[in-house]
Amino acid sequence: MTTGVRRRMGVEERRQQLIGVALELFSRRSPDEVSIDEIASTAGISRPLVYHYFPGKLSLYEAALQRAADDLAGRFVESREGPLGARLLRVMRRFFDFVDDHGPGFAALMRGGPAVGSSTTNALVDAVRQAAYLQILSHLDVENPPARLELVIRSWISLVESTALIWLDGRRIPRGELEVQLVHDFAALAAVSAAYDGEVAELLRKGLRNEPGDGPFSDLVVRLLALASPPAP
Repeated sequence: MTTGVRRRMGVEERRQQLIGVALELFSRRSPDEVSIDEIASTAGISRPLVYHYFPGKLSLYEAALQRAADDLAGRFVESREGPLGARLLRVMRRFFDFVDDHGPGFAALMRGGPAVGSSTTNALVDAVRQAAYLQILSHLDVENPPARLELVIRSWISLVESTALIWLDGRRIPRGELEVQLVHDFAALAAVSAAYDGEVAELLRKGLRNEPGDGPFSDLVVRLLALASPPAP
């Protein structure tokens, strides 16, 4: 009979395991409710050993948020092929996949969690927002955006974040509808800015040039026309 021998992990492998365990626990409950003892027990090691790899809960929390932030930023990466509306809709679906799977962790990342005031946590959130901003610019094929276009994109990213946080509190709107609505919100914000800025208008025309009749942007136009039409007698 052979006896199984538990393989000893290297330092970096153990650190990554602990980060994964912490992130999984944070995805189900607020980080405030997760103790080092629970993280150690889930990882199958002692509490002192956790402190051997991380000086405290805050450092482990920030390492877990770093992994979550990298994952979240990656959700905005999308091929530039195909209509813009369809691309943005795919981005929103991946974004809400993350929000759905990591609700408490997402809320902690965006709100600061136990690390309120931490420059590290704030920097992680800013990095996610900047990555999303650069990806949207890439979709629009713009390197040096006019001021109003920058305002549109950054405002939209903030709207996406706040919408997701509100949605987590009860999930009262069907997720699929909300994803489409946020794509519509982007088009609406861009259209309002285009009405004031010729350069934004030209960029918007270019971005919408290949939109199909059954795409999300065309759907928005149909909905707005229906809203503007007088009700039937």
